[in-house]
Amino acid sequence: MNGRTLTTLAAAGLLTIAGVIWLGARSTEAPPPAATAAAATTGTSPDQSRVAQAEPSATPVSPEINTDFVVKRILPIDGPIKYGEWHWNEDGVPPGPVVITVDLDARVLSIFRSGHEIGAAAVLLGTEEKPTPLGVFPITQKRRHHVSNLYDAPMPYMMRLTNDGITLHGSKVEWGYASHGCVGMPEPFAAKVFSAAAVGDRVFITRGKMLSMGDSLVGS
Repeated sequence: MNGRTLTTLAAAGLLTIAGVIWLGARSTEAPPPAATAAAATTGTSPDQSRVAQAEPSATPVSPEINTDFVVKRILPIDGPIKYGEWHWNEDGVPPGPVVITVDLDARVLSIFRSGHEIGAAAVLLGTEEKPTPLGVFPITQKRRHHVSNLYDAPMPYMMRLTNDGITLHGSKVEWGYASHGCVGMPEPFAAKVFSAAAVGDRVFITRGKMLSMGDSLVGS
């Protein structure tokens, strides 16, 4: 990622910043600890004087962070990702939960396992008339061979996101093409995503959100 975007979008003047991913969401700061109450003193004589120590107020405990969903690695990709281009490297990545992010501005899909980015590709998205929706979508169905019942078009490696037909699937990813709202991936890349992801894994579709190392993939 590292400020990556499509060549065509960069040429159109979109800002890219090195060292960040334009996907996902930011983590939130834990609240500062509460101050300890000051001690109070009382007494009537040297023999009877005593110090009453106020009970210290409880210090808020920061919520435990599941490190499986913290960004630990970004694939080292040189330059912007072009249509039809994809990258995959899961060497040394431990088993763990999978999160998929799609940025509509960058037109890039990334897949993370245990916080490690294992794949990234340029993708096709919907048009203004049939846009790709924003939101968080669990994968509800997977089908290796699928044909759209709306458009009678093949949708290999289909992973369903909504009941009205929005899916991730393999497609011909070239300049000038678009989808009816689905996220189209190069077919060899789609095969790898299909194998790595499971029903129930979440797909975060955002517009221009920024992630950097150490950020939460699932935070608000």
